[in-house]
Amino acid sequence: MSLGRRGVLGLAAAGTALGAAPRALAKPQSPAIATALPITRAEREARLARVQAELRRRNLSALLVEAGSSLVYFTGVDWWRSERTTAAVIPAEGPVLIVTPFFEEPSIREMLDVPGDVRVWQEDESPFALIADWLKAKKLAGGTLAIEETARFFIVDGIRALLPDLRTVSGADVVNALRLIKSPAEIALVQRANDILNAAYRATHPQVQRGMTATEINAIMTAEIARLGGQRGSSSAQIGPGSALPHGSKERLKLSEGLIVLMDCVCTIEGYHADISRTFVHGAPSAEQRKAFSDARRGQDIAMQAARIGAAAGSVDDAVRGYYEKLGYGPRYRLPGLSHRTGHGIGLDVHEPVNLVHGEATPLAAGMCFSNEPGLYFPGSFGVRVEDCFYMTDRGPRYFTQPPPSLDQPFG
Repeated sequence: MSLGRRGVLGLAAAGTALGAAPRALAKPQSPAIATALPITRAEREARLARVQAELRRRNLSALLVEAGSSLVYFTGVDWWRSERTTAAVIPAEGPVLIVTPFFEEPSIREMLDVPGDVRVWQEDESPFALIADWLKAKKLAGGTLAIEETARFFIVDGIRALLPDLRTVSGADVVNALRLIKSPAEIALVQRANDILNAAYRATHPQVQRGMTATEINAIMTAEIARLGGQRGSSSAQIGPGSALPHGSKERLKLSEGLIVLMDCVCTIEGYHADISRTFVHGAPSAEQRKAFSDARRGQDIAMQAARIGAAAGSVDDAVRGYYEKLGYGPRYRLPGLSHRTGHGIGLDVHEPVNLVHGEATPLAAGMCFSNEPGLYFPGSFGVRVEDCFYMTDRGPRYFTQPPPSLDQPFG
């Protein structure tokens, strides 16, 4: 599960418990962390060839992709979204068009990793006119433009206003057909990100002390992610009753004996995400906490048993929810129980299609990556979530990180 807006509290430096003197704590030795190479130009060019073949197969003229993870995926250009349009148009044949503000051109050219035509617009000019003129020159203005599903309306509307004969359709199926299946190089990058995040958890736990706030715990975790080489690390820790809310509470408690801490943290390597949640108790767990943890861990095991090649993604969620309902949780999304899906796709985005949720018919295939996080939540009391990500192989699912065995060994 990714971090909710209220739960993102990643800070740069660790704090100390209020009213308590800081103490030096030995950090555990970091486990082996996998090595991984960045995505190569050759792999990106192969992606471009595949998406162009898919466009031709579907009789589509081109694909519009604005700044974001799909732009990174196809072109290597890692850019942010703002009111200033930076976008790519990928034709069914030939080099890509990149449109960007004039003053950003040098940065865009540095990152562009496939053959492309970079065209720039000044602050008093229209980026949509550049795209329209290019489509006209390529004799595509009367064709069909597929739109990557996250592209913003004002960009599409600006192009259509200039090209009334241009048809636009969703490009989600075109993009997802490629991005759903990760290559060995992508799997290696996700593995490295997970190894770093797992090691950061193990280094953070011994530093957590009585009286700390979630903000202080987050600061330690974020610092450990950075120390170990993780990029874009963030942490959300919820204490006590706040852990019953999957994406956190506005209440700010201090850690005391018997309270659960639920942490949901992410980091990236070369843009590829790790997403791991861990739950632990400060002091001795209660019988109720132990049972909830054991039930949730069994839920993870059932999800892995259900995740088989060819099975519908939604069947994984159904298997977990069926088990929970036999234990008296739910039914369905009711609480106490599991109020969210069992898992989500993961890769260049922390949440990607497809989800492990009831009704999702997409068959599981080798190369797909998911989170496995069937938490259990008890409103007003506590929540338990153990989240580990896995990928599908020809022989079935394989974890990036191993879930902890018990609440007494919350980090394995």
